[in-house]
Amino acid sequence: MKRLSMRKIRDVLRLSAEGLSTRQIAASLAIGRTTLRGYLDRAAEVSLSWPLPPEMSDTDLEHRLFDRAYQNTKRIAAQPDWACIHRELRRKGVTLSLLWEEYRADHPEGYGYSRFCELYTRWEGKLSPVMRQRHPAGERLFVDYAGHTIDVIDPSTGEVLTAQLFVATLGASSYTFTEATWTQSLPDWIASHVRAFGFLGGVTAQIVSDNLKAGVTKACFYDPVINRTYGDLAAHYDTAVVPARPHKPKDKSKVEGAVLLVERWILARLRNHQFFSLEEVNAAIRPLLDRLNEKVSRHLGASRRQLFEQLDKPALKPLPVAPYVYAEWKKCSKKELIPIQRRCLQSRLTGPIAIRSNQGKLRRSPRNAATSLLAVGKILRPLVADALVFDIE
Repeated sequence: MKRLSMRKIRDVLRLSAEGLSTRQIAASLAIGRTTLRGYLDRAAEVSLSWPLPPEMSDTDLEHRLFDRAYQNTKRIAAQPDWACIHRELRRKGVTLSLLWEEYRADHPEGYGYSRFCELYTRWEGKLSPVMRQRHPAGERLFVDYAGHTIDVIDPSTGEVLTAQLFVATLGASSYTFTEATWTQSLPDWIASHVRAFGFLGGVTAQIVSDNLKAGVTKACFYDPVINRTYGDLAAHYDTAVVPARPHKPKDKSKVEGAVLLVERWILARLRNHQFFSLEEVNAAIRPLLDRLNEKVSRHLGASRRQLFEQLDKPALKPLPVAPYVYAEWKKCSKKELIPIQRRCLQSRLTGPIAIRSNQGKLRRSPRNAATSLLAVGKILRPLVADALVFDIE
């Protein structure tokens, strides 16, 4: 729009106040109607009308019409709390449309819906230059092991052993749990999950894990095979295991970020410490973990613990009455035998048998199932504890 002199702008306001049409004003002042309408709109936006205040100079008039800071004063005052909106979007069923309606209820002269969405997307883009993933509250727990290990000295031999670091984090609040274990094997993997659920005080709808052998028997892009013991854990806690796709680390980017933070905030601070037992390691980790969860995030203005209390904790499923008791499943062939409490069950089999050892009471599958159960070999004796649970596959 062509910039007019302040004298001519005053004439535009005067003639408009006298009731002349835009066509008549444009012809009288020799300016285009589009330019004329632009100036009248600017005057209406900043509440200027004829007659102008006597003390208003041409400089003051120019500032009122063309100074962006002055024009946007009302908009700046009605800026939404983007950090609060970002947190609210993690609640189930909450949408930008709903939050915009609540915003307009408080600020009737605020942004329209399209501008509101545009500004939120622009604010959200400053958080990280990657694709954003939205995690509803209480829906996903991401689990993995850290790449770095912790040295533990055996006090009896002086041998330096390595302990693994298990990390679990919630999707919505990023509330984090970590502990040291001796290995990444199935018993430690399952036990860490049990302690993680106890730490959270509830259960998520899904567990998103890496494709390590302890959790996933066969990694597959479309149909992964979950370890049977891991599946028992999920059934006990009424949750589902959803492994990340092979070679797709962004599927579990939440825990990848948590691992990085744990390595920087916990492992780095323990680098000069000497430990002589796993209990000492976990005792040193716990206060540092509390500090990590209490740290206030700069872009959200709240700590992980605060977000956990607001978002994830109310949405978690309750814990079962008793924690999961670890047990392993093993397969035996037709001709193998199993001694059970000084008795042998012998019979012919037509298919494979799965045996679950959980050091509990003996439980057999129904005798009318296909062919009765029989036997296990000596090779399984070291794996079998006080009791066995049979199941025909």
